[in-house]
Formats: sequence, structure tokens, C-alpha cells
Amino acid sequence: MDPTALAGLAGQEGLRFARCHRRLVASVIFGVLATGSLTLAYLARFEFESAAFVGWGFGQAVVLLICIRLGVNHVFRLGISRWRFAGTHDFLRLLSATTVGSGLFLTLTWWVAWLPSVPRSVILLEWVFSAYATGGVWVMYRLAYEFLVVGQAADRRRVLVIGAGEAGQLLVRQMFRSRTGYMPVAIVDDDPLKWGTLVHGIEVAGATKDIAEIARAYAADEILIGIPSAGAEELRRIVESCESVILPMKILPGICEVLGGHASLNQIRDIQVEDLLGRDPVRLELPELAQAVGGTTVLVTGAAGSIGSELARHIAVNSPGCLVLYDQAETPLYYLELELRELAPRLEIVPVVASITDADAFERTIDRHHPKMVLHAAAYKHVPMMEHNARSAVLTNVVGTHIVGSLAAAGGAQTVVLVSTDKSVSPSNIMGATKQLAERVILSLQARYPNTAFGAVRFGNVLGSNGSVIPLFRKQLERGEPLTVTHEEATRYFMTIPEAAQLILKASLLRSFQGHVAMLDMGEPVRILDLARDLIRLSGQPFRLGENVLVTGLRPGEKLHEELSAPEETVHETEEERVCLVETRAGFSDLPYELRAALESADVSGVLDFLIAAFPDVAGRSEGLRVAEPVMSDPVESVQEASG
Repeated sequence: MDPTALAGLAGQEGLRFARCHRRLVASVIFGVLATGSLTLAYLARFEFESAAFVGWGFGQAVVLLICIRLGVNHVFRLGISRWRFAGTHDFLRLLSATTVGSGLFLTLTWWVAWLPSVPRSVILLEWVFSAYATGGVWVMYRLAYEFLVVGQAADRRRVLVIGAGEAGQLLVRQMFRSRTGYMPVAIVDDDPLKWGTLVHGIEVAGATKDIAEIARAYAADEILIGIPSAGAEELRRIVESCESVILPMKILPGICEVLGGHASLNQIRDIQVEDLLGRDPVRLELPELAQAVGGTTVLVTGAAGSIGSELARHIAVNSPGCLVLYDQAETPLYYLELELRELAPRLEIVPVVASITDADAFERTIDRHHPKMVLHAAAYKHVPMMEHNARSAVLTNVVGTHIVGSLAAAGGAQTVVLVSTDKSVSPSNIMGATKQLAERVILSLQARYPNTAFGAVRFGNVLGSNGSVIPLFRKQLERGEPLTVTHEEATRYFMTIPEAAQLILKASLLRSFQGHVAMLDMGEPVRILDLARDLIRLSGQPFRLGENVLVTGLRPGEKLHEELSAPEETVHETEEERVCLVETRAGFSDLPYELRAALESADVSGVLDFLIAAFPDVAGRSEGLRVAEPVMSDPVESVQEASG
């Protein structure tokens, strides 16, 4: 075996023995250090003339000092300290233990007659030597561990760390101490005062604008962003700077963990496109949710979809008496039930496989469970598909909403919340038109059922939901295909699934929600082309319009830009900073007789006729709008949540 490898193996075995017999090894080391420090102190005091002090008295002094050091170190718990993690507090304990031990040694040798007298200069020197020697052993142990265990780890990736602040230095330090497979080679920071300085021996090599050049100079394999406070704009700028490098990038999230000194390599993750949205994530506190749903029955329609399932998770952990999951998609409903039973083992969960357009099935569910809160997330949501399936869109989104709202209120529900979409504003497609009718239907029920709080929640596209643009882009990337964008200037409002669920629940708890449409302050809209560009860059590829990103043109019914409120609508602030209420135009909730009659009788053709008259431009463009489609009380198409 190679001598170097043999030495490394022997060193690792020695470290392993030391970890398994920590107290024994520490006691032996402390005893050796006490003996050596006292001997060195005597030699220094008597100018290295050993004959001047070696004898019976010296032996007694050594034994006494060892006993004192071991006893005091035990009291100060130095023997069980993790030496490779020794920090400022550990060295302060070491200084205190050494000082107490030397003071006790001085007292005994000068005031106990039968003990040998030790010169005070020797005691002072021994105190200095002992403190330095013990601290030196700790440092040497850490260096040995980092070299023999961490440094010898196979496949270590050379990491360029962005950020020389608190989080960055914590990450660099942990890379040296842990077998994570990371090796920091350079640090980048925009503060010019830090350039050229060293953080744990690693140079701050320059600014973020020079990332590409620095990464090549240091042969980096990966980029780690150690700036948990970085906003979307700063992250986007960093991603743009890294475009020509083609290296994987990871990020450390969570400023709270960093402020608490807990920044860890276990927290780093790949940068997600959600990090680059251009606004801070919305986190709404819901302390009143447990009080609102505690011990009651809550029903969620479209429960197996992205929004519906997230609503169910939030409800489940707030101790309702019963949670009814209503959806006609059998398989995802089954897996959601398994997840929730693990999340809330004591909760009564009732999965119901049925369609919201089956009035008999929904009425039986209401009569059996009497929910106090109904969250209506079931809807058809895909714009291009609904352009060719207008009757199904009307049946589910309009007639289904009327069935849910009226039967829930008649059964004693206190709150009914419709999950709507920004496409209901000045609709340009069948899906948006049906969702606007759904909003009108749900608000119209307020006058008929005054004891129930009706309202709708309107928001933009949901990142990661079924059928949204981000999963489509990711599938195209996995297949090696170019990303397809409908228009270079097309913009959309975006939010994450947890944000959407929080908004719906928070809005339902507002005192002023009853009879209104609520919406989230979603910041500025995001260009779809920018999302595609960010995903391309995050995948380690350079962005090339016309090559890996193609513009295909707007599809039927698509808008260039979406709106959260119409020009004739007024937006009012609420007690919740990020949630607003929309004051709809006069007569918005007043349904004409022909529409009310069609809804009461579940006459899909009658509702369809009203939609054609109310939205002639939208209806005239839809293909096959008047072609007879099979009218079923329980359509076989999958009903999912409306997310835009």
C-alpha cells in the first residue's frame, strides 16, 4: 500500500478511536499537557537546568497538578466538547477552567504545609503554556479531521460561493467541516471592501458581474448563492451573469435560519423559477383558521387538483371535525386521502367520488355531513380546450357552481367560497366567460341565502398546477425540445400553489368578504418569455431566441395581457395588507330571469344561449359552439381546480 494512503488510513483509525473513547482520550491528553506545561515552566524558570528542580517535590507537584486539571476540566465539561467544532465559547470555557485550576494549584502549594512549594512564576508560566497547549490540541484535531476525513472525500465538487456575508462564511466553514462533497474555491461579493480578503482561507475574488471569468479561473464545478436575503431582481441578475458559464446553481433559502446561526449545507437547493418571479412570496398568517374550522365540517370540491389538495392540507392541520374531499378523479383522490391520513391521523376524512354537476350526489353529501364551510375549487380551466368544448365548460363552471352554492347554503353552510381566475375579467375566451358567470352566480345567491357568506377569490396563473406553463416548459427541457412561447410580449400574473391556498383561506375569514370578490396584490405581471429565458439559464444553457425558445403565436381565446380587475370595477383595501376586495359593476350579481330559470332547471342549453348573447365576440369565435354535445349529469372529463 502507498505510504501516504497507509498514513491516511492510520490517521482515520486514530480519529475513530478518539471519538469512541472521548473521555478517556481527553483525560490522557489533559494529563500529558499538564505534565508538559509544568515541566516547560520549570525549565523556563531555571534556564533549562533540569537538575535545579527535578526531584521528589517536582513529582508531587506534577501529580497534584494533573489531579487539579482533570477535576476542573471535568467540572467545566471540557472532556466532552466536540473539539472539531470548538468556537469562541469553548475557548472562553478553556480559559476559565485553566485560570481556576492554576488558582487552585497556587492556593494549595502555598498554603498547605505538607505540599511542595512551587514558585509563582512557574505557576504563571504553566497557566500560559497549558491554555495555549490545550487550544492548540483542539485546533490540530480539527485540522487533522478536515484533512484526513473531509479532505480525502472522493468526488468533491469545486464550489464558487456568492456572498461573503454571514451566510456565506457559515457555508464555507461547514464545507471544511463536513463530508458533503463540496470544496469552496472562491467567493464573490459586490462589496469592494471585501475584495482580496480571506474568509476561512478562501479569497473573495471579485464582484458578481465577474462570475463567469472567476468561475473559469478557479475551475468551479458549481455555483452556490449564499445570500438568503437576495430578492428576485438580484437573483435574476446573478443568473444572467452565469449564463455563459453553464454551471449548475444552488441557493440557500431562509434568512431566519441564517440570523439564528443555522445556515446549513442541508438547506441548499436548486434555484427554482419561482425565486425569480419579481416579487416577494406572499405569506399570510392564518391564526384564526383553527378557530374558524375547529370541530366543524369542511367540504372541498375539486379536492384532488393542485389548489384543492393544498386547501385540504391547510384545513387538515387546523383540527376540523370532518374534512369532505369531493372530486370525480378517483386515483388522485385516493392518494390525497392517504397523504392527509398521515398528516392528520385523528381527523375524520370522507372522500366522495362524484361530479359537482350531479345534483343528487352533491345534495346527499350535504345532507349527510352538513358542512359549515364549502371551498369550491372544481372547474374546467384549460383555455384552448374549452374553446372547443363550450357546453362542458358551461355545465361544469356555471351550472355546477349554482348547484354547489345553492345546495350548500340550503344545507346550512355558513361560508361558500368560489375559486375564480383573472381570466374572468373582460373575458376573451369561453373559460373566462364561464368563470365570470360563475362569479355572478355565486354573488347572486347572497340575497337568496343571507345567512350564508358567499364570495369569490380571483387570482392569476398558478405555478406548478396541472396544465400550467412551468410544467410544460420543464417537460420540453427534459425532452430536449425548444420552449414554446405564444408571444414575445405576453404577460401573466403568477403565484405559487401555497400562496393561492393561503389567499383563498385568508379571504374567507375577512369580515368584509361576504358578497364580494377578493383578489391578491400580485405585484407586476411577468413576461412569459422571461420565464422561458430564466428556465433555460437555470438548466445551464445559453438563451437563444429562435433556437431553444420558439414564438408560436397566440392561441384561440388567449389575451396578450391579463387583468385582475376591469376598468369599471373599484378595488378597496382590507384589514389584510395583501388582500383587496373588488367592487363589481352595478347589476353584476343581478341575474336575468332567463339565466336564473336555466340554472334552476340545470338547462345547459339555456345557459349557453345566455352566454352567446352576453359575450358575442367570445361565442362567435368558439368552434362548434352550437354543435350538439352529449349532455350528461356526470361528465367523464376530469374536473380540476381553476388556476388560469
